[in-house]
Amino acid sequence: MTRNKNLVILSNEKIFKNINGFHCDNIDMKSIPEGLNNYGKVLFFARKSNIKRSFKINLDYIYLFENIFTFLFNIYKTFKKTNTTYLIISITPFTFAAYLLLFIFKKKVFVYLRSNGYEEYKAIFGFVGPFFYHVMFSIVTTKSKIISCQKRLVKRGNYELVYPSELDEKWQDDTCKPVLDKPKILYVGRIKVEKGIFSLLKIFNDINPDIKLSIVGNTEDLKVNSGNIDLLGYGYGPSELIKIYDAHNIVILPSFTEAHPKVVDESLSRLRPVIIFEEINHIVKEKYGLFVSKRDATSLSNTIKYIISEYSNIQEKIKTNQLPTKQRFISQLAKILS
Repeated sequence: MTRNKNLVILSNEKIFKNINGFHCDNIDMKSIPEGLNNYGKVLFFARKSNIKRSFKINLDYIYLFENIFTFLFNIYKTFKKTNTTYLIISITPFTFAAYLLLFIFKKKVFVYLRSNGYEEYKAIFGFVGPFFYHVMFSIVTTKSKIISCQKRLVKRGNYELVYPSELDEKWQDDTCKPVLDKPKILYVGRIKVEKGIFSLLKIFNDINPDIKLSIVGNTEDLKVNSGNIDLLGYGYGPSELIKIYDAHNIVILPSFTEAHPKVVDESLSRLRPVIIFEEINHIVKEKYGLFVSKRDATSLSNTIKYIISEYSNIQEKIKTNQLPTKQRFISQLAKILS
């Protein structure tokens, strides 16, 4: 990208606006537009939310819409701008409609696939979900240029692979071994069905009460009845989040579907092991420090016990990981979009 270039980013993300600015729950929707704005002029199109969100987006041009018709109309208004590229983030009904409009007017379109839509739609809508996603996926990926954070998300050979990350040098500074008197488990993420958080809460109803779980996310409407679960809320900056990781000894990612979860790299950068469930065991790859559990209280308890007992050895292996960085990720995207 160059400074005289316009990049229109189209997302299904819901953004909250108040007198303090624009806020989102997904850190991607903050870091990607902000990062790419250093390489060109970014115009960010998203959906309007009436619910408070976690992260403030520092960007000059953000446009929010309540329905698909105003969304499409305002995309159409960008067609008069010269030297403009369009980046669709994830395939959803909103972005699918936007793609059809861009295709009709022969605009240059990139599509960034950051999660497995087939698995997400199945988790949300049941057995019919993958069928509807497949229709959208097949049409959108036929003529657009594909960017993906994992090979398995792409059904054809022509694509660009990137490595998402929020890590900078501070994430790997002053790492420490935590207190291991009891398991202190941390979940960092969105409060959504496909993220597995509700499944995890059910497991914790049957787990040893000495095992503590802390949740970082928009937990305002989340109700828990267990004394071993602590709701930490949201809106933490990197320095605060690092302290939260350091105050726990294990991180858990209970998602039903993931492609390249940033929380894994964040946890490993702080030398904290990560527990995942079998549905996403494909993310382990060559990384040290990830442990796969069955989605039940007995298996999870056994996995936690093993990690605590072997903690020092596990930390030494985690130190050998080569983790991606935020700067490299944004640079990759900018180069592809240029």
